[in-house]
Parts: sequence; structure tokens; C-alpha cells
Amino acid sequence: MARVESGMLQDIWLERVGRNGYLGNIYKGRVTRVLPGLQAAFVEIGLERTAFLHANDMARRDPGREDSEQTSEPQISRLLHQDDELLVQVVKDPLGDKGARLTTNISLPSRFLVMLPGAAVVAVSSRIEDPEERERLKGMVARRKDGSDRGGFIVRTKAEGADEFALAADMSYLCKLWAVIEERGRSARAPSRVYEDLSLPLRALRDLMHESVDRVRIDCPRVTDEAQAFARSFLPGWLDRIEQYRAERPIFDLFGVEAEIDNALQRITPLKSGGYVVFDQTEAMTTIDVNTGAFVSCRNLAETAFKTNLEAAQVIARQLRVRNLGGIIIIDFIDMETEDHRRQVLRALERALERDLARTAVTGITELGLVQMTRKRTTDSLANRLCEPCPTCDGRGSLKSTETVCLEIFREIMRSCRQLEANGLLVLAAPQVVDRIQEELSATVTELQEIVGKSIRFQREEQYSREQFDVVLV
Repeated sequence: MARVESGMLQDIWLERVGRNGYLGNIYKGRVTRVLPGLQAAFVEIGLERTAFLHANDMARRDPGREDSEQTSEPQISRLLHQDDELLVQVVKDPLGDKGARLTTNISLPSRFLVMLPGAAVVAVSSRIEDPEERERLKGMVARRKDGSDRGGFIVRTKAEGADEFALAADMSYLCKLWAVIEERGRSARAPSRVYEDLSLPLRALRDLMHESVDRVRIDCPRVTDEAQAFARSFLPGWLDRIEQYRAERPIFDLFGVEAEIDNALQRITPLKSGGYVVFDQTEAMTTIDVNTGAFVSCRNLAETAFKTNLEAAQVIARQLRVRNLGGIIIIDFIDMETEDHRRQVLRALERALERDLARTAVTGITELGLVQMTRKRTTDSLANRLCEPCPTCDGRGSLKSTETVCLEIFREIMRSCRQLEANGLLVLAAPQVVDRIQEELSATVTELQEIVGKSIRFQREEQYSREQFDVVLV
């Protein structure tokens, strides 16, 4: 699913049939191991790997309270014991070798509200900035909630301008949904799933539909029917905006999405000015480097660096969304001489990040001139979802040179001759390696034959990779 604005891809979401994400799902889990040293527990929820539950994710943190008012971190050994059963929600999909991350602070989203079972808070999204509107929304939810144990609620950004009837309908729906989940949780056997979040198309309608959305185009008749049925129940005013795409040309080609995805899988993203941005994703963090490239149209170097950095700030914010990069992110902008230029670039980056649906935080510029930031990571990056490690280099991104492999072969010949008796040796290697030995290192081979006292023959193997070889005693 892609979100396109003014002809430019802004976000991409991906689910594969039979391999949907687990984010938002609720499970009845069983504790398999408690680790007091890590303040965490491993919980079996029925996935391939056991999931991870930290002590901080077990105590309800009310969004309306200050950090100083929060309770201290609880001791996991007092909260959980082996073989305990409990309801948990996935807050981060399994990534790499790590299992899913869990919380017992369950949240249930609807169009205008997020329900927090067990909490007492009524809060409003910080993206609704008008004080009067915030008070109006908070008051309507509080009135409906008074005198009941419905739990806490957060008013979402899309509720801006909504009437009390719409909020009451959402509140009723969420309360009924939570009652069903509680009942399933009591009767289910651990480990098992008791609630699955909506499919990607319906989540998109729930979370992304707003007044400025012009059209929702879907190229699958079945999904179109599901989306229209969902809209009739929850978004009747916008039903006419959902349409089936029937043209022969693939829908992603028509809107340039395929080309944008291909660009997002590349290490380098060009800038219109002639500069470029380099993205390097590692296990610990993502590093981003900005370069001027061919951009030299400004009067001096300082102005060139400033203009390139301003353009790069917009591109980086969008690429973080498209590539779905998260965790720790370090940005190396081009060095700027003046404090005013640094401040303007940092502000431009912060403004561009305001459009991000994921939570971001920019901590400022370090003494080395690097911008530190974080972006909440809940699912794998686009590259990790669409690609797999190269079978030739095993994901390293580089191969040993032919000269290095040749020297490894010579050392293996010396080892083999010492271990076993044989009349001669046959070396099987990639064609480029054999050619290098026979053309440039023939003198070394002759000297080696005299040292080991055996003949050495070389055979080209077309199927071998550059680093692969075998030394066979004959």
C-alpha cells in the first residue's frame, strides 16, 4: 500500500500473503523464562521465536502524567513467574534474530480514539494544537466516560472537528471489542492468538483517511469489496472516494511507485541540485552522509553547503519513511561555518519529520557536527523485507580479491601436503582465480612444486564463486 502526495511517494507499507506482520495482535502467552538481570521475561505466544517482555512494559504509563509522577521500574521477579499466563500485545515485530517485543499495556485503536484498558487517563494527541479544540474533545470523551470502568482513551489527530456522536460510537465499539477480547482471553489456552488487527487495506482506511485524501484506488476486486463494506460501516461519507482500478497498466507503474521503491533499495539517493545522500544501514544504527556532488551553482562553498543541506533535509525525512528506517540514526550534513545555517538546517529537518507517522526525536548537533536522531522501529526496513543477503558475498557487500584467494590456495597446498601423502594435487577454483595463477603467478607455482615435491594442477570450475576452492590429493 502506497501513499502518494503531489505525484511523490510518501510512505509504503508491505504485507505478504501468509506472512503478515504481528504488530497490534493480542495473544494469551505463557512465561517460559524470567531473567531478573535483564528485568525481562521470555513469553511463548505461538510464533517461531519466543517473544520478549520488559518490566517497563508491564506497568501502565498514563500519557497525561509527567515522568516524575511515573512509578519506579518494577522488579520483573515480583511481577512474573515461570509458567504464568497473561494477555500481551505485540508492539514490535520480530526483527532479524530477535523475537517480537510485547507489552501488557494493551491499546485498541479505532478511527478517532485509542482505548487503554485498565487506565484512567483521557488525553488528546499532541498534534492537535488548538487549545480550545483540545479542551472540547477531551471534555466530550470525559463526559461519556464518567461513572464507568471503560478504561482510558486517547483522542487521535483525525478526531479534530469530530462531533460527540462520532466519538461516542467509537467509544462504544472499542468497549465491546475489549469485552470480546477479555472473554477470549479467559477461555483460550496459552499460547494462542485472541485478537488480530485489521488487514493492511482496512488499517489504511482506519488510520489514513482524512479530508485531504482525494482517492483510494485498489487494483483487486476482492479487496475493493472489503474496503467498501468497511467504509459503509465506519466511513459512509467517504465511500465514493474508494474505487477499483481497472486499467491494464499496473497501478504502481502509473503513479511511479515501482521506480521509487527501486530507488529506495539503492544506497545512494540523488538530489535535484546535483548532490547526493548515502544511506548505510547496520545492525546498531543507520548512518546518512550528505555530499555536494556536482552542485557548484552558488557563489561560495558555504552557500553551496547550506543549500545542499536544506534540500537533503527534506529528502532524508521522506526516505526514512519510504525505506522504513528506524532506531538510532546519525546524519553527517556537509560542514557549515555559521551557527545560523546549522540552526536553519536542523529546523528544516524537524519540520519535515513532523509528517512522519512514526515517533521521531532529534537530539541536536554534536561537537563533531553530526545530527543525532531516533525513529521508532516497529517493523523491518523496506530493504530487509524485499531483499535477502547476496549468496555470493553472504551480505558482506565485498569479496576477497583474486590475489588474496590465490595466496590462500598456496597456503592450503602447504597444509595439505604436510597432513597426507600423495603423488600430486589438483586445485579446483573459479576461472578468474585459475587464470591469475597460470598467467601471473606461474613462477610461484613452480617454486611451490619444488618445495612440496609434488605436481600441482589447476582446474577451472565455472560454478565456483571467486572465494571458493578445493585442494584434492591425487
